Amino acid sequence: MIRLFKHYIPNAVLLLGLFDFLLLIAAGELGWLVRAWQIGIDPGDINQRWTPLLIFAALEQTAMIAVGVYGSDALRSMRYAGARLLVAISLGIIALSVVYFLLPGHTLWRSNLLYAMFFAIALLLLVRLLLGGLFGTAAFRRRVLVLGAGARADRLRKLGERQEAGFVIIGYVGMSANPPVIEEAIHRDAIGNLTHHVETLGVSEVVLALEERRNALPLKDLLRIKTTGVHVSEFSTFLERETGRIDLDTVNPSWLIFSDGFSSGQMVSSAIKRLFDIVASLTLLLATAPIVAIFAVLVKLDSRGPAFFRQTRVGLYGQDFSLIKLRSMRLDAEAGGAQWAAEHDPRVTRIGRIIRKLRIDELPQAWTVLKGEMSFVGPRPERPEFVLDLEEKLPFYAERHMVKPGITGWAQINYPYGASIEDSRNKLEFDLYYTKNYTLFLDLLILLQTLRVVLWNEGAR
Repeated sequence: MIRLFKHYIPNAVLLLGLFDFLLLIAAGELGWLVRAWQIGIDPGDINQRWTPLLIFAALEQTAMIAVGVYGSDALRSMRYAGARLLVAISLGIIALSVVYFLLPGHTLWRSNLLYAMFFAIALLLLVRLLLGGLFGTAAFRRRVLVLGAGARADRLRKLGERQEAGFVIIGYVGMSANPPVIEEAIHRDAIGNLTHHVETLGVSEVVLALEERRNALPLKDLLRIKTTGVHVSEFSTFLERETGRIDLDTVNPSWLIFSDGFSSGQMVSSAIKRLFDIVASLTLLLATAPIVAIFAVLVKLDSRGPAFFRQTRVGLYGQDFSLIKLRSMRLDAEAGGAQWAAEHDPRVTRIGRIIRKLRIDELPQAWTVLKGEMSFVGPRPERPEFVLDLEEKLPFYAERHMVKPGITGWAQINYPYGASIEDSRNKLEFDLYYTKNYTLFLDLLILLQTLRVVLWNEGAR
């Protein structure tokens, strides 16, 4: 993987993205040439239209990222890829039509866009067909040797068997006298020179997956391997990089303290984030005011009670604040006390089901963002009643409150909607990853991917 602004991007995805960008430029140029031929004009030199072509490619690829074209499902399935490419290219064309009015002369003609759209879809599908046999094979994966043959090594084996995995495990080395979980593992005593073994196998990374590190850490071996240029990774760090989450089963306080991350207090990035929150929340409030007003009336007509409701949530540094949303449940939904939401929850009203699926109930939260109690991106704020219970049952739960809560977040785009202790644990692993690796780049990626969640109705309840 390649680390970009503290966030890991698989090599295969980066390579495919580069191919896509070049093909989008080619599609824009082909659209221009066909339109010029159709109306009988000289197409001119390509150097005269680099700016329109780059704008076309950049906006289309942004739309592709937003709708999940580079997600694991789309990379594995041509059906997913085709559907999402159609949506992405269409959204990109709409965005380009708007830019055409804002920047006349700096974009392709609107009459070019139809041709460019069809060329783009054809070329992008073609490259996926050609490279489909290569992605997911060892040619695009790092060659990993696992030191360990127990339960942790078995977890890595299962992770490496996924089609979207960015690595392939080429061997296991048992480091203890305990019976191995991985039967094909070679015991360390059977290997004369571990460094030579690593070089012979062409290993690019060694992962330490020991069950018990006390008196078992092969420091001399690891030092020699490291000095040959082979990357050496600790188990928790490797899982963080490959899964985009922090594994609560293996992580410990010392790892969190000494590993890279937790730099969200940088003044410049915090100031930019706050400026974005102000501008975006104001824009969203003004743009969606008619929609919110219409559904507020529908909520009132559908069931008795106020159209909006306030609920106490836990925010930055554990401080309580009031969150405002359109009411989607009956007025007596929590007459017996705070409850987790459930799938097909009977407390949800008819209009409530609609506004939850469309995320319209979330729109009034922009006011909370404008006040500075929330951000657009961050861990979802939880209720105090649940937080007290979760902090007792889940390690490091309080650490998620070291950043502002958000309307959308890393957990929301990576984990389906859940309402249980186990779901909270899984979401916490993603929230800790965000808290640890926060950058403006990651915020931008989350905002783009949120469009995918809304469009494909992922996680709504």
